[in-house]
Amino acid sequence: MEAYSHKKADHGAIVSIAAYIFLSAIKLTVSYITASSALRADGLNNLTDIGASLAILIGLKISRKPRDHNHPYGHSRAEQVASLAASFIMASVGIDVMIGAVRLFFQSEQTTPSVTAAWVAIFCAVVMYGVYLYNMALARRTKSKALEAAAKDNLSDMLVSIGTTIGIIASQYGVPMLDPIAALIVGIIICKTAWDIFKDASHLLTDGIDPGEMELYKHTVAMVNGVNQITDIRGRMYGNEAYVDITIEVNATMDVIESHRITDEIEELLKQEHQILHSHIHVEPSKTKHQ
Repeated sequence: MEAYSHKKADHGAIVSIAAYIFLSAIKLTVSYITASSALRADGLNNLTDIGASLAILIGLKISRKPRDHNHPYGHSRAEQVASLAASFIMASVGIDVMIGAVRLFFQSEQTTPSVTAAWVAIFCAVVMYGVYLYNMALARRTKSKALEAAAKDNLSDMLVSIGTTIGIIASQYGVPMLDPIAALIVGIIICKTAWDIFKDASHLLTDGIDPGEMELYKHTVAMVNGVNQITDIRGRMYGNEAYVDITIEVNATMDVIESHRITDEIEELLKQEHQILHSHIHVEPSKTKHQ
């Protein structure tokens, strides 16, 4: 079931790739016909999103490889590496789009784009919002951080297209400068999305984990009968799976069979309550007397 869930995450990346190929082709073609720099920037954004989505798809496939002698914990972190690569691709495009928009400000003549470009941008925003809803729902079902990053990118692309539409329509009212301004805003949004994805991926790659989740794990363990104290609890993420290491104290007179039963109960509770499939419980004798 778990492998099936991971394979389902591939569908989201494939849907994104297909949508980006279709939308970038439309936007770039229409941008040249209508002389819209904002729509061209939007199309270039989608063009690089193809590479970002491919990186995520490759990362998802690598993450499913079983563990080997070089990767005793498996290859799940390939998801975060893929997200990191996607953020770099997006950032490079965002910077390029901003540089191009700034250059347009210094042109002696500003061209007013055709209103057709606005209709294309609206259509693309609707399509991308549908892709975002599909991918976010799939990311929640599969608990895939890489697919969640792809969904965030989808949402930013939808917002970019809306901004492009506003800039093109506004330029129709005698202010052609608003088109390159919209292109500049597009570049800023692209870079902001890239930073958010980079921040989340680097946090997980450096063994970051939500402190609030750790408190929930600790509360669950403390409820187990026979646990006198939790002396240490640590966690880290490998892809979409949490690995938790916990040290507990039990009565010093407790026999091995009973202490083993407690660890089994903790592991089962963590699996049922928090979907943690990998936990390591270390038992130590209590330093104080407990009733």
